[in-house]
Amino acid sequence: MTAPAGDAGAGLPRWAFVPAAVGGLFVVLPLVAMATRVDWSGYWSLVTSASARAALALSLQTSAASTAVCLVLGIPMALVLARCRFPGIDLLRSLVMVPLVLPPVVGGVALLYTFGRRGLLGETLEVAGLQVAFSTTAVVLAQTFVALPFLVMTLEGALRTAGSRYDVVAASLGARPTTVLRRVTLPLVGPGLVSGTVLSFARALGEFGATITFAGSLEGVTRTLPLEIYLQRETDPDAAVALSLLLVVVAVLVIAVTRQGRPARSPL
Repeated sequence: MTAPAGDAGAGLPRWAFVPAAVGGLFVVLPLVAMATRVDWSGYWSLVTSASARAALALSLQTSAASTAVCLVLGIPMALVLARCRFPGIDLLRSLVMVPLVLPPVVGGVALLYTFGRRGLLGETLEVAGLQVAFSTTAVVLAQTFVALPFLVMTLEGALRTAGSRYDVVAASLGARPTTVLRRVTLPLVGPGLVSGTVLSFARALGEFGATITFAGSLEGVTRTLPLEIYLQRETDPDAAVALSLLLVVVAVLVIAVTRQGRPARSPL
């Protein structure tokens, strides 16, 4: 038996609504439970303490910086994966997506053995007077490592959906490749680019494992909001819950921006 025709569940079997509702409750109930434990009378003082403000400011700054790096690296990567065909392209795509399935702490260890004092590149950087590990730069690198695949995956999908016919037409009219990219390709996949950018920012904002492994937890330097929540959980549970709710609110705002960046679906 199927649901009645119409906009609400047209063509769906009735039983599908049961697991859908259970899944929705599974996501929503923990958030509701957390909200019930918040000390609302002291909420503002908890989220505006000096350590909380420093952690939030650092999280926003480093997430913005890592998102910018994701754009610089991710747009060309998505273009290559979507438009090029050469031996090993599938392996390259798989390697780009590896951070999606790796435990973040493993990513932190990998970065430490790359940019740490005794890492693959760390010794050279140390000689040049640059220390990357356990610095704000390390936070940005850790966030970029885990967030980059989100931008690449989203933008590559948008590029494949859009196709290359308009690019070919623009090139046949004499437009240079860079002009085609700037005036045709990127505007055409604009909603996908916005979605990928916002998702990358959100993933960077919530990063914990790679950050604490590669950058440590130095207040004002590497202690982002997720690290502050973890530390407060041991000493001040009320503050940890309040800051967790703050992070949830930011995540909801990010999702709202992502939804607004998508084109409206045709009613036909």
